[in-house]
Amino acid sequence: MDRNGTQHSPGTTVLVVDDVAASRYAMGAVLSRAGHRVVPVASGGEALVELDVRLRDGTLPDVALVDVGLPDMSGFELCRRVRARPPMAALPVVHFSAAATAPGDRCRGLDAGGDAYLTVPAEPQEIQAVVRAAVRGARRSTGAETAVHRLTLLSEAIVTVQTARCPRELAAAAADGAARLTASPAVVFVMARTASYRGTARCAPRPEDSGAHQAAARLVTRLAEDRTGVTSTVVPAPLWPAGMFRPGVEEDARLTVATAQDGRTAVCLATPVRRAANTDPAADGLLARLAQACALAAEPLLLYRVERHVALTLQRSFLPQPHKLPHLPGVDIVVRYVPASRQTEIGGDFYAALRTGEGVLIAVGDVVGHSLDAATVMVEIRHALRAYCVTESDPVVLAEQLDRMLQQYHPDITATVCLALVDPGSGRVRIANAGHIPPLILREGGGAEYVDACGPLLGLGLERPAPTERRLDPTDRLLMVTDGLIETRGTPLETSMEQLRTAAADAPAGLDTLCDVLLGCFGRDREDDIAMLALRLAPV
Repeated sequence: MDRNGTQHSPGTTVLVVDDVAASRYAMGAVLSRAGHRVVPVASGGEALVELDVRLRDGTLPDVALVDVGLPDMSGFELCRRVRARPPMAALPVVHFSAAATAPGDRCRGLDAGGDAYLTVPAEPQEIQAVVRAAVRGARRSTGAETAVHRLTLLSEAIVTVQTARCPRELAAAAADGAARLTASPAVVFVMARTASYRGTARCAPRPEDSGAHQAAARLVTRLAEDRTGVTSTVVPAPLWPAGMFRPGVEEDARLTVATAQDGRTAVCLATPVRRAANTDPAADGLLARLAQACALAAEPLLLYRVERHVALTLQRSFLPQPHKLPHLPGVDIVVRYVPASRQTEIGGDFYAALRTGEGVLIAVGDVVGHSLDAATVMVEIRHALRAYCVTESDPVVLAEQLDRMLQQYHPDITATVCLALVDPGSGRVRIANAGHIPPLILREGGGAEYVDACGPLLGLGLERPAPTERRLDPTDRLLMVTDGLIETRGTPLETSMEQLRTAAADAPAGLDTLCDVLLGCFGRDREDDIAMLALRLAPV
């Protein structure tokens, strides 16, 4: 600031383009005394070369003072060429001329993209004021564009985080967003009481270092203890594991930690600390917003993982394991249960194999819905079926009893089930189907056909048709599955059922082999649980 109270911009670099050496010197002297760095050139061509060199070096000037009457091109043409190059387009240009200036000349300068027009000779204070105004306007414009760009990056990152299907995906999305906001490597930790997940972006590839991961995770956990909201702190290199951002490099780390409302979920965005001259408070504020959004998105994801674990435990504890199936005289039975992939919700698929007074009752079913409630109702249906078949063997009667049970205790829930009563002595099979995929009978020699058995879902209270009867030969196999094995979005169920029939017909003999082959063909990365039961008459 000078004695008149005028604010200067020390360190500003000014490109002066003038073919008259004396004029370049005079303009440069005025600007130098005001604290500016001056880069003098004598023509438009020299100016473009100088700008290209400085663009590569990252040292573009802050403003250009351009004489209108240059020998190789007019100052207006030079301005147009500068504006046509995107990396230089934001450079403020001030035209000047010592010749008589008409209003049309000023208009031509502005139309060419100039920011101001000076008539020289001019008072030093006027020259300095015009330069300051041009630089100030350019910085405001650049700052606004930068802010808009960063807010766009932030919104894109938050949208990606909110669509993550698991904590690991969330950590990776957050790391990518943080790296784009800061133009630097980033490491993200999603912390829960029982597990931690890490995501990285722009970090050089290196072998997984579990020791460094655990050390960083412990540090983040300590920082998040008994805190709420968002906090930011700088961890010096001796306390931050070396190589987290770049292999073999010790760096200070800025940790932005956000804790969810439950106090049990924390998200930490870690980025290397830049030199003090390049610190960016605006970027730090955006990182805080991203961390807060990540914590809010992580809370339900982690809660869901807990619920899914409970549901899986419930299903596995109540579904008899293959090696614990009860011995059922006269039949061989093989079962399979495969939960859906980790990114999807738990379902209510089940199977059962029970001894009754008239033979062996087998069942495969699915409670409609995907939640802990569906798994709970599945358990109730299995228990009810076990209780009902103590005194009743007819599959249609059993389906009616299950239907009434759902209407009484779970009126908003429906389920599908296929029940088959097998008489091992005669091979007679009576089938009642409640909205489920019908059983598939595989004959010796490769034939396979679905049993024509259908009926309404459980829970609707609708009348049920009489049972469908078939007879099994000793070499036949009976297969029952849930739709999770074959159902695919965009593909009609009838098409998938035909693909299953063809694959089953071509499968080698044996129950275990049949189930393994079908799981290999259809059971990878499914969006729903899979239950399978295969039966054949045991050799006498």
